[in-house]
Amino acid sequence: MTCVQFVPAIGSRIVIVGGCGGMGQALVRACLSHGLRVVVLDLAISIELNPVPEGAVSIPCDLADEVSVNSAFKNIEEKWGAIDGLVNLAGFVGQVTPIKDLTADAWDSVGAVGLRGMFLVCRGAIPLLEKGDSPSVVLIASTFGHRVVFDGYAPYAAAKAGVVALGKALATEMSPSIRVNVISPGVFDTAFLQGGTGRPRRVEKSGVDSTQYHSIVPLGRLGEPEEMSGPILFLLGAAASYITGQVLHVNGGIWAP
Repeated sequence: MTCVQFVPAIGSRIVIVGGCGGMGQALVRACLSHGLRVVVLDLAISIELNPVPEGAVSIPCDLADEVSVNSAFKNIEEKWGAIDGLVNLAGFVGQVTPIKDLTADAWDSVGAVGLRGMFLVCRGAIPLLEKGDSPSVVLIASTFGHRVVFDGYAPYAAAKAGVVALGKALATEMSPSIRVNVISPGVFDTAFLQGGTGRPRRVEKSGVDSTQYHSIVPLGRLGEPEEMSGPILFLLGAAASYITGQVLHVNGGIWAP
């Protein structure tokens, strides 16, 4: 009887975008512990503040800059020639602002990373994934892309709803050679709540009242970064070989479609 692996095979080449953030750091550690090869793409300041652990490689990359994204994947191509998995955790909220007070520039800045940047990364990765071994993509959206729990998150919610649609479109276009799935996490206890790793710390309240959130989420707490690693590795691995175009909700039960 064949034993199906619930994580990618040892030696699999995984690109983690946003690997210096809270979820990203946990995922990088999990990948390395399973013998996977890891390249992290993140802002230069994020890499400086949170260096990747021994065994992983980091490449500075600004998702708002098309040239930077293309250069990063050219670098990966020269290093590996192909990749077997892509995870994109990147995104940020910006200032928590009601729509009536929101500037067009503030709207655009969030979408430039959270949605346009997601597209640029996927486009850059496809030629390398096509040469990979059982390639799989996991895009990280958010519960806010399905249900906006707090005020002031319109640009972020819209970008993450777009990520869900992008993931489904990619799954259709790239089948059967590349699987693409989306994970929508709820609120997790990371630096993201204060603006994001490598970005200016927000001076205003995050808009997320932990006490209020605990009272409305069935599991009664924020998520921990390590609790995202298992679902991501599962979707990257052979045990999920018949899963594509799906959205997995990891949110403590606050949203159950």
